[in-house]
Amino acid sequence: MEQLTTLTVIDFCIHTGIAEDELQEIVGLGIIQPIETTHEWLFDDQAVIIVRRAVRLYHELEIDWPGIAMAMSLMDQNDRLRRENEMLRLQLKRFIDE
Repeated sequence: MEQLTTLTVIDFCIHTGIAEDELQEIVGLGIIQPIETTHEWLFDDQAVIIVRRAVRLYHELEIDWPGIAMAMSLMDQNDRLRRENEMLRLQLKRFIDE
C-alpha cells in the first residue's frame, strides 16, 4: 500500500519556493487543489510537482499566474490528445496490418 505524504502550507511553500499569497492565488486559479481538513490545507507530493513546474514556467515565460494556469491547462490537454492519438493510431494499425 502506498503511503500518502502530506505537507502543511508552510512546508509546501518551503519545498516549492513560493510565498503563501502566491499559493492562495495558485489554488484559486485551480492549478492545484489542497486536501482540505477542518482547520488547514494540506498538499500531496503531486501538488509539489505541479507547482514546481508552474514556478519554472512562471520564471521562464515571465507571465502572471492566470497565464500560467492557462498554459498548464493547454499543456495537459495537449498531453491527453497525444495519448489518445497514439491509442487510435495503434488501433488503426491493427486494421491496416491485417
